[in-house]
Amino acid sequence: MAEEIDFITQVHLSTARDYIGRVNEADKADCAERAVKWDYDYWDGERKYGYGGYSYDGRWRSVAESMVKRYALDESSRILDVGCGKGYLLYEFTQVLPGCHVTGIDISQYAIENAKEEIRDSLKITSASDLPFEDANFDFVYSINTFHNLYIDELYSALSELTRVSKSDAYITVESYRSEREKMNLLYWQLTCRAFHTPMEWRWIFERAGYTGDFGFIYFE
Repeated sequence: MAEEIDFITQVHLSTARDYIGRVNEADKADCAERAVKWDYDYWDGERKYGYGGYSYDGRWRSVAESMVKRYALDESSRILDVGCGKGYLLYEFTQVLPGCHVTGIDISQYAIENAKEEIRDSLKITSASDLPFEDANFDFVYSINTFHNLYIDELYSALSELTRVSKSDAYITVESYRSEREKMNLLYWQLTCRAFHTPMEWRWIFERAGYTGDFGFIYFE
């Protein structure tokens, strides 16, 4: 049975955010237009366009360890990251489970070309809504902070695809809100979000799309 599980909040809270400053420092619409190109500006450009420099710092190791324990993964496991970015979490799986088979996909050519060198050859440039893999090809499929960046038709397709390529275990984290304050903070901060939903609405979408894996939410408190 699907469960709500929090793997990500610790990583999320490790970054300081000035919500009002984000809105006031620059033309937010212009910043968003640059961000959704998923190029240098978003990953390694100025903070107003995205990450402000996304480099490896080891913060994802604890997430990999928790997922390995939760889903009883081992060195023979096949793991897929949908929306892998520069592949830092996938890299941590190879350190926690030497010999495991990792694969990542992302639409950002820049992210793939600048991914962790050790796993770069395991990453592909493709869309979450059209995964180039056979049915039930992976023991564990996950997506962190990607699906809220999809329009509703793409979102349903991506959920269906993620379910299709997973043998059984899957996990998704998306941005959400539980109050008007969290909703406004999310709106102030986001640059690439297409889907703004409460946890109840996300659960409704998961059910309608046939997604039965675990899930978690990130909040902007």
